[in-house]
This record gives sequence, structure tokens and C-alpha cells, in this order.
Amino acid sequence: MKTWCMLAASLAASFSAQAGEVQVAVAANFAAPMEKLAPMFAADTGHKAVLSVGSTGKFYAQIKNGAPFEVLLSADDETPAKLEREGQGAGRFTYAVGRLALWSRQAGVVDGDGAILKGGRFDKLAVADPKLAPYGAAAVETMTKMGLLETLRPKFVQGENIGQTYQFAATGNAQLGFVALSQIWADGKLKEGSAWVVPTTMHAPIRQDAIVLNKGKESEAAAALMKYLRTDKAKALIRSFGYEIQG
Repeated sequence: MKTWCMLAASLAASFSAQAGEVQVAVAANFAAPMEKLAPMFAADTGHKAVLSVGSTGKFYAQIKNGAPFEVLLSADDETPAKLEREGQGAGRFTYAVGRLALWSRQAGVVDGDGAILKGGRFDKLAVADPKLAPYGAAAVETMTKMGLLETLRPKFVQGENIGQTYQFAATGNAQLGFVALSQIWADGKLKEGSAWVVPTTMHAPIRQDAIVLNKGKESEAAAALMKYLRTDKAKALIRSFGYEIQG
């Protein structure tokens, strides 16, 4: 019995020594999926993902100024590509393709075609800053294609990122909001309220890329996370939040 206990302790110590932490900058739209993926990742690999949630634009500035992030889960593919060109990271790939939705926390408000935008029977519309948030840029592109951008602009309540934008709509500070589908979707269905899932033809694809930053290039935990995001288990969870997966 004593020998077995010593062996178990030895194995536990070995496992602990191999486990590590990875500092992950997570785009706000991917916060909910990543909060579920992080404990799965820890249970399956022994590594811990420490999450920081915010806007992709702000993360870019922080990374350039020496922030200690090791992996970026971006809301676009342009920012990781730019970081790679600038020698700030490598190994990027598309971990998810996001979907945009027009949402109200109240049932029966948003129709299945987004026609409420043309009627204008609402006071405020939450939109993420298109300069910082790819989902905000997609919302502006959608409204432009509908010929409604200038008509709706006076109604805008602008969020710094898609997380803040969702909060404006969720608290009623804005009757409607252009949000990430992942924020209002779980297990293949709308969690509450009413929504129009914007057709992908209305805006450029929201390809979301992951990249290992320079501070994580020697990290086993960072490499393990990038590998884990490609597993069938992770992909299934990501899809359950309304994302599409390439390949």
C-alpha cells in the first residue's frame, strides 16, 4: 500500500511539473465558449488557460506594448495576420467563423428578416465600435448594404467591444443590438428574446484566427491549447454556440 501511495504521489508530481499556464487574450464574442473550453482543456491536458476578455483592437495595441499574452483568440483574421507580418507571432489558423445577429431581449420584436430596421420603430440600436470590433464592422456593412446606415446612425449606442454591446441590449439600454450569435445562442437554439441571424451574404466572412504570440512560442501550454482547439471535442462545443468551422 505504501509503495502504491508513493507511486501515485510520484505520478501526480510528474503531471504537475509538466502542466503549465497559458495567458490567453480572448475576443469578447468568444468569451462564453472559451469559459466552457478552459476547464475541458485543463481536465484533458493538465494545462490551465488564464483568460482575458476584450476587443481585438485593444488587444493588438496591448500586445504591441508588451502585454504578457501568449495566445490571441481574435475576432478577425486580419489582426493575427498583421501580428505575424510584424514578427509578433506565428502558427495562426481559423478556429471559428462567426455569425452576426440582430437581437432584442424581448420575444416577438425582431422578425426573421430584420425588417424592423426599415420600420425604425425603436429608439436605440447597440453597435460595436467598427474600428475596434469586427462584429461592429460587419454590422455597419450590413446596414450599408440595406441602404439604412445613415438613417439608423442617430440611433446608435456604441459599445467598445461586442461584450459591452450585448450588455446594452440585454439591459434594455438599447431596444435592439447587433451582437455575435454566440452571445444569444446555446445548444443549437436561441436562449431568449427574438433575433434575425444575418445572412453571410450581407457582410464579409467573420473568420476568427488564433495565433501563438512571441511570449508563448516556448510554452507547452500554448502549443497544447492551439492543438486542443482543433480537436473534434472542441469543435463540437464551438459549433453549439452558433459558429461555423472551416474544414
